[in-house]
Amino acid sequence: MQFSWKRNLIVLWVGVFFCSTAYSISIPFLSIFLSDQLGVTSHLEIWSGVSFGITFLASALISPYWGSLADKYGRKPMLIRSGFSLAALYLINFFVHDPYVFLIVRIFQGLLAGFVPAAIAMVATNTPEDKTGYALSIMSTAGATGSIIGPLIGGVVSYYTSNRSAFLFSAAIVLVSALIATFFAKEENYDRSAPRSRVRDDIREARNNRAFITLLSLAGISTFSVMILEPLLPIYLLDMGISKSTATLSSGIVFSAVGIATVIMAPQWGRIGSRKGFGLVLFIGLIGGGIGNILQYFVSGYVEFAVLRFAYGLFYAGVLPSVNAMIVQTIEPGFRGRAFGLNQAASQLATMAGPIIGGLLGAFIPIRWVFVINGVMLLVAAVLVKTRKLEAKVIAARHSGEPAAMPK
Repeated sequence: MQFSWKRNLIVLWVGVFFCSTAYSISIPFLSIFLSDQLGVTSHLEIWSGVSFGITFLASALISPYWGSLADKYGRKPMLIRSGFSLAALYLINFFVHDPYVFLIVRIFQGLLAGFVPAAIAMVATNTPEDKTGYALSIMSTAGATGSIIGPLIGGVVSYYTSNRSAFLFSAAIVLVSALIATFFAKEENYDRSAPRSRVRDDIREARNNRAFITLLSLAGISTFSVMILEPLLPIYLLDMGISKSTATLSSGIVFSAVGIATVIMAPQWGRIGSRKGFGLVLFIGLIGGGIGNILQYFVSGYVEFAVLRFAYGLFYAGVLPSVNAMIVQTIEPGFRGRAFGLNQAASQLATMAGPIIGGLLGAFIPIRWVFVINGVMLLVAAVLVKTRKLEAKVIAARHSGEPAAMPK
């Protein structure tokens, strides 16, 4: 077992790294792709928000179903299914020339996605309990590292060829993730003979665990905070005076700043969480993320903005791994696939709402005010984590084996 969980951690880290790289090669530049390649000239902010969000709405609706299948048939089949499907859909995007057809393809990307949550659930289920928090923190660096490499690759490819060519690179790289899952990932802890649960029953069971529901809300808030800015950053850089010809490359560098910070700090937060408690790490990450967002209101230069994004990322690197580690602590092993399916649904709903609301806000108020709104939201979430004593309830649930009741 000792060799198996470490081997799987390495294999799944590499798979998630390639999958995240494929995503961030092309997706962060959708607003520029819509404008330059698909001819969207009016209401670009709204088009960008909908293009981002519609994929994640579809994913949110289907994720509990995939989670149920994962607990019945295993997480590895979910990795294989999503990996090969996404490779095909990225390739199809290369040939799309109509924005409405592009939206349809984006819907199918949401319906067939799920590689990253399946990998996280597989790590959570096949890792010893005392190593789970550390392993999940390491897994978070896979996505972060991909978010560093991907935008840089996408920026260079778009600069020297076109935004359209970036989808070819995405297709090839996510195909590597699918092959890694097929030939190298190994899963042990699941029971094929168990009956597959119904999604409605899973939701009812989850509702009885108030600590888990609170963590789902925090996962949604954390994801929303990131995604509300996703379609606006390239436009914000243009407002700073970056030329349109270099906007994709500059955006790639800014996107990568947060990823670099995450790679540096996520393992450290994992160790701190294992010793001091993941509730403390979650609180610090939300406070730092909130202040970091508010400070971005005051910068006007590209370099200062990138540096501040890096500093913000150092704190925010601890948020989602802490939420995932606390979910593991509140949920019994047999429900974890479904739990992470529900977690994925909450995160995808937030990922859907974030770009749409961000696009609408960017169309009606100065983008710099979106940073202030975002920061205040994170600070409020931090206060709620502290005042509602979330970690104490998670610990109680872990020791009792029963759902944790949150204070009213």
